[in-house]
Amino acid sequence: MRESGRSDGILSLWIRDRRVLRAAYMPFLAHGGLFVPTDRQFRLGDEVFLLLRLLDEPERIPVAGKVAWVTPQGAQGQRVPGAGVQFGIESGFAREKIENYLADAPATDYRTHTM
Repeated sequence: MRESGRSDGILSLWIRDRRVLRAAYMPFLAHGGLFVPTDRQFRLGDEVFLLLRLLDEPERIPVAGKVAWVTPQGAQGQRVPGAGVQFGIESGFAREKIENYLADAPATDYRTHTM
């Protein structure tokens, strides 16, 4: 998983395998969401625009959302710093794509970036 960010609230994320996608996906958020590893500072409620690329798909999916989770630098348990982006209501396509990728993934215990 790789994030490249800019200081204007635009994030770019490429998730290259299903295991990483499962660890980043936040199904407990209304409309879904993704954890984006980043050293950038965000506050809860910050509006962001995510350009998401999944696995080996060539196109990027535009996702408007808000920061709903923050893991700061130096967080307990050696957690990766970053922001959980809650998808906006108009981002149903991204959630659907993610859930389709994860539908046939093994349901085993896995560590996520959030809970």
